[in-house]
Amino acid sequence: MSEENNPINDTGNGLELNEELRRKIAEHPCYDKKAQHKFGRIHLAVAPRCNIQCNFCVREFDCVNESRPGVTSKVLTPQESLEKTRQVLADYPFIKVVAIAGPGDPLANDESFDTFELIRKEFPDITLCMSTNGLMLPEKLQDMLRVGVSTLTVTVNAIDPEIQAKIVDHIVYHGKVYRGVEAAEIQIKNQLAGIKAAVDAGIVVKVNTVLVPGINDKHVVEIARKLNELGVYIMNIMPLINQGAFADLEPPTAEERKAAQEACEPYVMQMRHCRQCRSDAYGLLSQDMSQMSEKRRELIKIHTKEDMEKAKENLAKNGTEEGKD
Repeated sequence: MSEENNPINDTGNGLELNEELRRKIAEHPCYDKKAQHKFGRIHLAVAPRCNIQCNFCVREFDCVNESRPGVTSKVLTPQESLEKTRQVLADYPFIKVVAIAGPGDPLANDESFDTFELIRKEFPDITLCMSTNGLMLPEKLQDMLRVGVSTLTVTVNAIDPEIQAKIVDHIVYHGKVYRGVEAAEIQIKNQLAGIKAAVDAGIVVKVNTVLVPGINDKHVVEIARKLNELGVYIMNIMPLINQGAFADLEPPTAEERKAAQEACEPYVMQMRHCRQCRSDAYGLLSQDMSQMSEKRRELIKIHTKEDMEKAKENLAKNGTEEGKD
């Protein structure tokens, strides 16, 4: 199987994308593998609260040396997020996506919507992206559309409640704690209904699936088949980070992950370049500037400006030469 993503005009599941969505996908480093080398994203850590507890999840707010989901050095307010976005977009114009991915679940935090309202007002052309466990997706979809979310990631680790019950310890839904299969049934129902509604509303959906050997590794193909039915654009099979209640489990090998991707690829396009980013990451996928020294960030800023000036010079030169013909 090829390591490249399929072209955006051939998703394999009959999706029809308008010109604006094609542009956003082509500039989104997670949705188009080619974009990861040219365009970046910024994650705004404004969502500390979560409404589920996965057995592999440990949320830390001040782990500056760790690079994994659920980690941030600081939780920002919506206004702080706007100010940070202003600075980052001014310094690094190759960043085309503003996302909220935690450190908890964005849909469990009103600050997520307040933040996107501020950013959309000032930067109407930027792509707004959100990541969620999907528990509140059917109820919060209209709020997402209102603030301009156009790309969405939903984590779906199982569509079989018996399997899901082994992955999630509990959920908190409408103020009540649910556990076991009952919790799993609620979450899966909401995830699938929410994904379908989001796709129907014109949002491009990516699904993250954490590959947990011995629990859902034989089940991922069933997930992929369902995603095909729902119209999901791309699937990201992520290796387990063994921590929390799953600290004693062995993560999948690279070969096991590749085999899972190849088994799922006939049903939904596979993302193969994920970096399992922090909740406050920004820059290219391979250059998380949240973890860099100020000196290194300044060098990237200088090089970015130099590249822009060269591009402007070439454009002016080519335009002048064409005008003489």
